[in-house]
Amino acid sequence: MTATPRIRYVAIGDSFTEGIGDELPDGTIRGWADITAQGWADALAEPIAYANLSVRGKLVWPIVNEQLDAALAMNPTHLSFNGGGNDVIRPRTTITNIVDAFSTVVERCDAAGVQLIVLSGANPSAGLPLTRLIQRRGDELSDAVIARLADRPDIVRAMNWPDRELASSAYWAPDRLHMNARGHHRVAARVLEALGVEAPAEWWSLPAHTAPAHLGGLSYYRTHVGPWVKRRLTGRSSGDGRTAKYPDWLELLPATRA
Repeated sequence: MTATPRIRYVAIGDSFTEGIGDELPDGTIRGWADITAQGWADALAEPIAYANLSVRGKLVWPIVNEQLDAALAMNPTHLSFNGGGNDVIRPRTTITNIVDAFSTVVERCDAAGVQLIVLSGANPSAGLPLTRLIQRRGDELSDAVIARLADRPDIVRAMNWPDRELASSAYWAPDRLHMNARGHHRVAARVLEALGVEAPAEWWSLPAHTAPAHLGGLSYYRTHVGPWVKRRLTGRSSGDGRTAKYPDWLELLPATRA
């Protein structure tokens, strides 16, 4: 970068923030954080710096313990944080334990003078096994995060779990656990709105595109549920051996200057 951009935005999190489900034709994973960063540069008509330290499969405390220090060391102006989606269906994990991780991120960003952007994940429960359990635990987590931040109006919030439109099947990838491009654009629009930046109106609900039919029945369980169960039984994670998505600053130019 030739000069330090005014906005320096770093994202930390799991597959939600990495962008799983929003794969481009060349196989590149995009996702809401990438879309937000580029949309932010376009709206401001100036370059911004962007990094994304997220790694799929991470539980909330490993996100904090493995990504937060590195993110703050980059001297960002803004940091986005989401986590807990991989924790909520684990029986030994309490909602309080998850939300305590949010409090730690708040405290660290306060100490560093970094503007925090907190997100809740979108709600996949309608398309998944254990629908009622995931819905209940997700509701509890969303409510607890909102309550924990109730006295902090200065923290930017982009709460996606309560969005009933986003929970509908048209916004989800074939695995039913991650959002597709349509879902990631809707989340990006919400983040920009929370930042006071106007997003393109169509991002809220991109036109539905023709895609292969989603698997059902045993085919779905073999392709998507089986591997997840195997990882749980063997103590493995989809993020094992993976590194941060964008560990160094990228300079994103506004589209009009690209």
